[in-house]
Amino acid sequence: MTDRLSIALAQMNPTVGAVTANRDRIRAARAEAAARGADLLVCPELALSGGPPQDLLRTSAFLTQVDQALRDLAADTADGGPALLVGAPWREQGRLTNAALLLDQGAIAAVRLRVSTPDHDGLDESRLFTAGPLPGPVNLRGVRLGLLIGQDLRNPEVSETLSESGAEILVALNAGPFAIDGADERLQAAIARVIESSLPLLHVNLVGGQDAWVFDGASFALEADGRLAAHAPSFTEHLLLIRWERGADNGWFCHEAETLPPLDGLAAVYGALVLGLRDHVNKGHAPGALVDLAGDAASALVAAIAVDALGADRVHAVTTPAPDSAPEELADAAEIAALLGCRLDTLPIQPIARAFDSLLAPVFSGRDAKDAKDATDTLHARTRGVTLVALAETVGAVALSTLTKTDRMIGGPALVKGLFGGYAVLADAPHSMALALARWRNAHSPTDGRGPAGRVVPERVLARSDAKAATPGVNDRDRLPPTDALDALLDHLTGEKPSADADMVNRVWRLTQATEATRRQSPPGPRITGRTTGHDPRFPLQNGVTAIP
Repeated sequence: MTDRLSIALAQMNPTVGAVTANRDRIRAARAEAAARGADLLVCPELALSGGPPQDLLRTSAFLTQVDQALRDLAADTADGGPALLVGAPWREQGRLTNAALLLDQGAIAAVRLRVSTPDHDGLDESRLFTAGPLPGPVNLRGVRLGLLIGQDLRNPEVSETLSESGAEILVALNAGPFAIDGADERLQAAIARVIESSLPLLHVNLVGGQDAWVFDGASFALEADGRLAAHAPSFTEHLLLIRWERGADNGWFCHEAETLPPLDGLAAVYGALVLGLRDHVNKGHAPGALVDLAGDAASALVAAIAVDALGADRVHAVTTPAPDSAPEELADAAEIAALLGCRLDTLPIQPIARAFDSLLAPVFSGRDAKDAKDATDTLHARTRGVTLVALAETVGAVALSTLTKTDRMIGGPALVKGLFGGYAVLADAPHSMALALARWRNAHSPTDGRGPAGRVVPERVLARSDAKAATPGVNDRDRLPPTDALDALLDHLTGEKPSADADMVNRVWRLTQATEATRRQSPPGPRITGRTTGHDPRFPLQNGVTAIP
C-alpha cells in the first residue's frame, strides 16, 4: 500500500482510425508523464481508436489494429514507468464493448467495460457497443481505482457499486462532445458522484473536432468533499498532473495540482467552432479553406473563424457578384478580407446569370413577379455554389458554407447556396448567435487564434444585418419577424407552442416543412447546442400538418 500517488490526465486529440498515430501520441504523453514523476497516465474514452469510430467498429481489420496497439502499449509498461489507463474498443466473448484497460508491468492488468450506452448526441453507441456489467475497482500498486467510462459518470448505480466494492478514487474516462453549458453539466454530474460516494474523482475528456462533434477537453479533478482540485484548459491538448496523498482517515486528498479555468459563454462557442474547423481541414489533409464573402455578417464570421483556425495564408476568399449585387456589399467583402489579411479574388457570375435569365424569360413571362424573382434568386445562389465548389476542387481546399441554423430552417437562397459547401461552420448557430459571435470577435482575440487582433467585421455590416429582417423561402410572400424573434420562434417549434401570433407561427411552420428535403442535403458542421437529434428537427418529407393548433 502506498500513501502517495501521482496521476497525469492526458487530455488528447486523437484522429479517428489512425490507430498507429494515436498509439504514438499516447507514448509521447507517457514519456512526458514519466519525466514529471507520474505513477499513472489516464487517457480519455476511445483515445486509441479516436472517437466516435462509428461503423469502423464493424471492420475486423480495424479492431485487430486496435488490439495490436494495446499489446504494444502494454509492453511499453515493462520499463517500470507509469502505468496506463487507455480507452479503446474491446472484443470480449464475441461482443464489442467500450472499455478502459489498465496496462502495467508489461501486461494488460485489468479491463473494465462501460455500463451505460445511451445514444448520446446522436453517437449511435447502443447499436455499436454491448453494455458491460456493473464493475468492481482495479488495483494499481495497492490503490483501488473505480473506473467510470463515458456516460457512466451520469449513472449513480455505477459509482455506488464501485464505492461499496472498496474503490478509493474514482477515475472517469470520457469523450463528451461540446455543448453550450455542457462542461458545467459534466462538472455537476461529477460533483453528484463525489457527494454520493465521499470519494475524490478525476475526469479526463477527449479534445478535438470530428465530423459534427467537437470535444472540448476541460478535464478536472475533485476532492472528496466536492471542491475543485485541478482543471485543464478548453479546446487544447494538455497533460494535467495531480499529486495525491493518503490522509489519516485513509482517504485521499490533493497535494499538488494546477487549475486553468475553462472557457464559457461566447468564448467557448467560438473556441468550439475554431477547433471544429481546424480539425476538419487538417485531419482531412486539405491545404486550406475557401469562403465566399458576400459582404454579410455570416460570411464575415465564417472567414474570421477560418483565419483564426488555419491562419490567413490558408484561407482563400472570393466574391461572386451577380447582376443584382449591391456595390456596398462588394466593398464590404473587400474590407473584410483586408482586415483578416487573406487573399480575395472576384469571380463574376453575371454572364452565367444573364444567360439563365434569358433562357427562362419566356417561362417567367406573365407569372407573378415575386415568384419569378424568388426563382431567379435561387438560381443565382445555385450558380454561386457551383462556382465555389469548382474552385475548391481545383485548389484542393474545403469549401466553407456560410449558412446559419436559421437559414437551414427557413430555406431560401442562403440555404441553396450553402448546399454546395463541404463544411458548414455555423450549421448549429442561429443567425442571432452568429451576430453575437461576430461582435464578440471584434472585441476579443480567441485563445489559440491565428488571426489579427481587433475588429474583423465592419460595424456597418453588423448594422445592416441587424436592420435586415429575414426573408422567406419561395413559397411564402409574407415577411418574417426580426432575427431574434424568428430564432426564438424556430427554437420552440418542436417543443412548447410558441408564444407568438398564430398566423406568424404557421407561416414559419410552412417554411420549415417546405424546406425539409433541401435541409437534409446540407453539409455537416459542428454541433454546439447539445440537442440529441442533431442540428435541426427532422420532419416527414410529406405530412398533413398545415398549421399548429
